[in-house]
Amino acid sequence: MIKEIPRRAANGILALVVLFITTVLLVLSFARGVATEDPALIVPSIIGLVVVLVCWTGLFAIQPNQAKALTLFGKYIGSVREPGLWWVNPFVAKKPVSLRVRNFETAKLKVNDNDSNPIEIGAVVVWQVVDSAEALFVVDHYEDYVHVQSESAVRTLATQYPYDAHAEGIVSLSHNAADISQQLADEVQNRLEKAGIKVLEARITHLAYAPEIASAMLRRQQATAIIAAREKIVEGAVSMVDMALKMIARDAIVVLDEERKAAMVSNLLVTLCADQPMQPVMNTGSLYT
Repeated sequence: MIKEIPRRAANGILALVVLFITTVLLVLSFARGVATEDPALIVPSIIGLVVVLVCWTGLFAIQPNQAKALTLFGKYIGSVREPGLWWVNPFVAKKPVSLRVRNFETAKLKVNDNDSNPIEIGAVVVWQVVDSAEALFVVDHYEDYVHVQSESAVRTLATQYPYDAHAEGIVSLSHNAADISQQLADEVQNRLEKAGIKVLEARITHLAYAPEIASAMLRRQQATAIIAAREKIVEGAVSMVDMALKMIARDAIVVLDEERKAAMVSNLLVTLCADQPMQPVMNTGSLYT
């Protein structure tokens, strides 16, 4: 496994000054040799100019949040990360690598969730190169590697959980976004670690049932919501009826037998649980007939 080796290059400003002065002197020497027709000046000047021109290719610049991996005749010798102008052996190849934070958004992938329901899912992965040597020399085209492995991780994660939780304590894609996002980030990181890449964040950006079952699942969700709402309404109505009976008995407003209590409970539950408001009926007769 190739790991990044920090390396310092020669000061580029100093090299630039030296090369410029040397080039000027060799040009003047060549011109003097031509003027005097002296081969002893012309030949060394030409050779010197060729050498200096080759040395000029050793200059390179590093931008902020950029690294350049150096290879000499196919052998990795280190990476320069410090911004500025530098100079190295002209025969050293310099391969740039961006260290900036980047993001990749997957396409809308169609997969089956843990309940075998077809769903559409998409995610965004925020990543950054942290090891230039691994990114360049361990994998082929590390950007494509990020794209393929991110989509593979999203597919794998989607098959492990159901889209929706139909019981308490079940982790689902739609109800546990924070947990799912963290697990997605860990899954992608495990796949990209060998490429010298760090995953900063991963989260689901699109989640929906596939079009062929979307309408059926929408009706199911609506039915589930109605049932849950009804349970809350009934729970509240029962507590209100219980409170009413206790207050009547405590304050001795009226004495009710079991049959009258049952009738009162029935009327109150119908009133409290009904979808439409009840029409009041005024009883002006005796309580008992």
